[in-house]
Amino acid sequence: MAVRRSCLYQIGPFSDCIETLAMIHAVESANRSPVLTTLGISLGYRIHDSCSDVTTALRASADFTQPTTEGCGGGASTSTCPPPIMAVIGASSSEISIAVARQLNLELIPQISYASTAIILSDKKRFPAFLRTVSSDLYQTRAMVQLLSDNKWTWVGVVTTDGDYGLSALDSFVSQATASGICVAFKEILPNSLTSHDGKSAFRQAATTLLRNPNVKVVVSFARPIHMMYLYQELRGWGSLLGERVWVASDSWSSSKEVLGEMDLLDIGHVVGFSFKRGNLAPFHHYLMNLININDVIGNNSFLKEFYSLANESGDPGFGSSFTVPAEILLNNSHADVVFSVEMAVSAIVHAVADICSKKNCKTPGTVQPWQVLGALKDSCFELEGKSYCFDKKGDINLGYDVTLWRSVRGVINIHDVVAEYHPLNNSFSYTSGHSKNLTDLRDVVSVCSPSCEPGKFKKTAEGQHTCCYECINCTENHYSNNTDMDQCLSCDTKTEWSLEGSSGCTHKTLEFFSWQDGFAVVLLVLAALGIVLVLLVGALFLHHHQTPVVKAAGGPFSQLILLSLVGSFVSAVFFVGHPSSLQCKVRQVLFGLSFTLCVSCILVKSLKILLAFQLNPDLKDVLRRLYQPYAIICLCVILQVLTCTLWLVLQSPREKATIFTTTVLAECDEGSQVAFGVMLGYIAVLALVCFACAFKGRKLPQKYNEARFITFSMLLYLMSWVIFVPIYVTTSGKYLPAVEMVVILISNYGILSCHFFPKCYVILFKKDHNTKSAFLKNVYEYSRKGITDSSSVSETSVSQTDDKCISHPYSISSPSFFMSTTPVEPTAPQNCWSVDQNIQSIDTATGAMGCSVNGVFFAGQMTRPHRLRRSMSL
Repeated sequence: MAVRRSCLYQIGPFSDCIETLAMIHAVESANRSPVLTTLGISLGYRIHDSCSDVTTALRASADFTQPTTEGCGGGASTSTCPPPIMAVIGASSSEISIAVARQLNLELIPQISYASTAIILSDKKRFPAFLRTVSSDLYQTRAMVQLLSDNKWTWVGVVTTDGDYGLSALDSFVSQATASGICVAFKEILPNSLTSHDGKSAFRQAATTLLRNPNVKVVVSFARPIHMMYLYQELRGWGSLLGERVWVASDSWSSSKEVLGEMDLLDIGHVVGFSFKRGNLAPFHHYLMNLININDVIGNNSFLKEFYSLANESGDPGFGSSFTVPAEILLNNSHADVVFSVEMAVSAIVHAVADICSKKNCKTPGTVQPWQVLGALKDSCFELEGKSYCFDKKGDINLGYDVTLWRSVRGVINIHDVVAEYHPLNNSFSYTSGHSKNLTDLRDVVSVCSPSCEPGKFKKTAEGQHTCCYECINCTENHYSNNTDMDQCLSCDTKTEWSLEGSSGCTHKTLEFFSWQDGFAVVLLVLAALGIVLVLLVGALFLHHHQTPVVKAAGGPFSQLILLSLVGSFVSAVFFVGHPSSLQCKVRQVLFGLSFTLCVSCILVKSLKILLAFQLNPDLKDVLRRLYQPYAIICLCVILQVLTCTLWLVLQSPREKATIFTTTVLAECDEGSQVAFGVMLGYIAVLALVCFACAFKGRKLPQKYNEARFITFSMLLYLMSWVIFVPIYVTTSGKYLPAVEMVVILISNYGILSCHFFPKCYVILFKKDHNTKSAFLKNVYEYSRKGITDSSSVSETSVSQTDDKCISHPYSISSPSFFMSTTPVEPTAPQNCWSVDQNIQSIDTATGAMGCSVNGVFFAGQMTRPHRLRRSMSL
């Protein structure tokens, strides 16, 4: 077995000695263990000094691979002689391990390193015989990135050395940091050789870079201890700036407090180190304490003799001529992680050899070949301190890392305080008991290029800049960001959500409609309900007094149809309130259209009655008399509206729709075909105009029983309200648009109710003396006398007068059909037409027609002077 080591006296004159002593102790302990004693074999070792130089290391490696003829027998072929060693332990430097591994690969001599962490060494195609008892730098850089992420340090610098180890670690760190959103502000690569021409300028340049980047509060370093010592010397005197920084140290110098030189820890800031897992150092410490007798040391180990000699020549005050305190000095400078790694390397070889020798006799030299040891190392596990360890397929033992935090207590620097452990399997840290707050305190250090963007903003990076250097921009309307440092704003669902500029979330749009809880809706609903109650009360009153002159004058059975249609119209108004549905949108317009068409059709029949009463053209009157069929006219008018509504519902019916605004969603009814909607309303308007025109001619009839005036006023009110409705409906939008139509419907309904029925109810309830046949006759008589006094026009029908006797050709009126005839009727006896008081015999109470009957002939309208007869009139 061979061990590669560096020169004894460098930056840490005792570190390399500790590694060597740890190897010697491990070999001696293994030789005394039952693993080898039961087999009757033991291991030896040869130690070579590489002096941290690749050429020196390769010269020593050549000695490993050269076979020796000692013990092979004279004349024996050298091919049958075993190589001088079975395995190599070392080196600590990745550069040396890489060079040596390439040479040992030729003979498949297993090489186990206890400190070389370069990622390239995990490539088994290039280094099939290389193994190590530490993790690859891939896991170390991953642990560092995780530490930076946990503390939100996104703007960092990197210092490393030129060479395989430094450049490999740098590439791995940068790639993983970038993937985690961490930016590298600068990368300083220090020359590997300190004796180079530009070495000092490189350290000066690195120090200048650090000072020019005050925002970089965290520096990750993969440099060697000697390089860090020179760098700190360049930074000496800038403690006010350096004291705020956090140095993340790799395993190469995390246990080397010598880098501070004469500086104090407060001069450079905080140091967070990553070191290999450590084991139980008690046996090794006991071994060191037994190295007191210098004679035993010199006699048993020439290496220790050389160490003591070099240490004494160095003038170290810890050494005296009597060598009474060497163990304490070695103990104080021992690194638990390195000692444990060396012990694992020796233990792995011991168990591999034992596994081979348990199957055959190994007492004969040359029985165990290096390639056999290599195979046993890869296929088996070994135990150390009661735990089992195995090399993975890459030849590594990945145990994770201990995270240490350097402390300065009364001028004494403690670098072995483990505050956390890194677990590579789940890429996380677990804090040791009582130390969770230590790393938390470091989070007060802010190392960012730009401050975090609060929710409601997003990061905008300028072209060519680091992604960590950005400007915080407010999210635009209808966009939001709900986390810090978002790269872009998220979009709200504009159908149901909205947001202001710079919002951290979306707000649900308010659903608006003419709701039942709206105060205006409540008022209109109360009016609609009141209208229904009034219609029912009037209908009951009219049914109770259906034989009275007032009820007959109001239209008799037609009045009940009008009241029924008004109920439907009032009910249709209710469907304009509430969240609209497709069914509700269809029902409200159709129900109103049909109901009000029925109402106006009944009024139209009453209006035509008035028109016929004034129509004196014999030819036209005869035609109108045949066409005047009240119920047929009503059915025809309603059927035409039914046809219109049916086509409307079939072709393009009203339906629910949602109109989206900035902050609200309006639920309303889409009337579907606006043409059909206009035809429906226009048809009712045409019927109302006909009613108005017909009734306008009879506006001067007796006031107490004058239906014409009431029809005229109600239709005028209807037409005015709907004329106002059209421009308002076209130009208005919003949740109160249904209320506009609802108001017009109520106005129309109350107009008809007030004009056609309330006066009749007033007469029925409070003027009962006017609701009699005699009162009707008296009213006709008074109206006739007024007409006699005021009339000066010439009648359309001439009256011949001879000797105080008048001969007339009266118009006769048939009560049920209310049509007039011009057939002359001869009176049985000449009568004085002035004797109205005695000759008013009857009144057509069914139709409201008034007149006098002379000898059985009914004269409609007002009585005239002798020699003249005015046109007949009717209510």
